[in-house]
Amino acid sequence: MPDVAIIGVGIHRFGRFPGKPALAIAAEAARDALADAGLNWADMQFAVGGSYEVDQPDAVVAELGLTGVQFTNVYNGCATAGSALALARQTIGQGEHELGLILGVDKHDPGAFTAEPEDYACPPWYGEMGLFLTPKFFGMKINRYMHDHGITHETLAAVAEKNYRNGALNPNAHRRTPMPADKILGARMVNYPLTQYMFCSPNEGAAALVVCSADVAHRYTDKPVYLRSVATRTRRYGAFEVHTPSASTSADHVPAPTVDAARAAFEAAGVDPADVAIAQLQDTDAGAEVIHLAEVGLCADGEQNELIASGATEIGGRLPVNTDGGLIANGEPVGASGLRQVRELVLQMRGRAGDRQVPGEPRVGVAQLYGAPGVAAVSVLST
Repeated sequence: MPDVAIIGVGIHRFGRFPGKPALAIAAEAARDALADAGLNWADMQFAVGGSYEVDQPDAVVAELGLTGVQFTNVYNGCATAGSALALARQTIGQGEHELGLILGVDKHDPGAFTAEPEDYACPPWYGEMGLFLTPKFFGMKINRYMHDHGITHETLAAVAEKNYRNGALNPNAHRRTPMPADKILGARMVNYPLTQYMFCSPNEGAAALVVCSADVAHRYTDKPVYLRSVATRTRRYGAFEVHTPSASTSADHVPAPTVDAARAAFEAAGVDPADVAIAQLQDTDAGAEVIHLAEVGLCADGEQNELIASGATEIGGRLPVNTDGGLIANGEPVGASGLRQVRELVLQMRGRAGDRQVPGEPRVGVAQLYGAPGVAAVSVLST
């Protein structure tokens, strides 16, 4: 039996909230998750918080209550939620505690993420030459992938169109206006082949989970969802990754960290990718969703054109992907983004996703995260 069950999920809407402090946003998501589990903050034996912008997520205790709870902060780029899940799983699996809260929050000002190249093991000239830009990298990566595997511009537009359409069904999404493929294709080019509406945006929001030992899950819910595994991996030498394309010198492509993380997660869970009924994938841009479909093992390289055109990744398809709109519709408050993914999987597996509920109640789901400078996290959930 898995070690960990998810018994409560919560969220603070993603978007822009001028004048609302990050910790107030975080507390709202935490209270939402606690209410969903039918528990109080005083019941929590431990907590894990993740954030890019907030130095001390544990300061949320000033909003929730000063109970003396064990609270650990983590940060691992866009894979922060994977690391938070892994730490909670270890805490419960080792018998240290049996009930806790996982919280992710961020409040990013408008504009792109910025950092010094040296902080990512890149030389100063990398930034001086204009190479230290993530839109540039994602454009380069999908352009190469399109060349190697025949992915079309129409497929990229279809991914974004789907995610805007799904976001329109999600009251917590930032972008809730459907957008047709022709408008997406005709929008301002940011980094070829990616147009303005094929990218997500950094923003604000929070998400939270209440987790417990699987042995006691039925004390709290009649529909627990189990965290069967979580794996994080960094890049290997030769992989074509964020900010390090010059390291890709091998004639044979070196597997991306998502490939390694997915293989480890599925093996640990005792699940085959073919068993997955719903997926939440990192769609920093439309091309990322296309690439990650194959890297996670949900299709082969080059099959995405047919898969997406067939409607398979739609809410009513055989493999729904990013049913809540993904990052393209929700935006990316880094610490919260991966927990938003897991929350959506839990709602879908409970059959409580409302207008965006996939047919039936999926029994196996996967959540995947990827970020600079080449780190990935993959989690496998099941009922």
